[in-house]
Amino acid sequence: MDDCIFCKIINRELPSTVVYEDDRVMAFKDINPEAPVHVLIVPKEHIKDLNDVDSGSAGYIVDIHMAAKKIAQKLGIAESGYRLINNCGEDGGQTVFHIHYHLVGGRKLSTKIL
Repeated sequence: MDDCIFCKIINRELPSTVVYEDDRVMAFKDINPEAPVHVLIVPKEHIKDLNDVDSGSAGYIVDIHMAAKKIAQKLGIAESGYRLINNCGEDGGQTVFHIHYHLVGGRKLSTKIL
């Protein structure tokens, strides 16, 4: 998608601090972190949101979760704990319409969800 900021990051048209990459997903530091560790994990294929995942793209969800595990280990938060968040749709708080997950940690996170 031409105007998608995450597609531009994936294509190296915009700078980012990449912390993980394989042939299917990329993870990079959030530019407005909410915690000491705040990484965005995105599939390299443009998928608008979780509602657009189908049987042909469902494997990306597994890839993202496996990447999250590797990233948490690499960044030293696997043992202490972390949160993996997906916002879906405008009311769900999604602001970039390319499916992505926030991996946050590095401090004790609140149990409050709302």
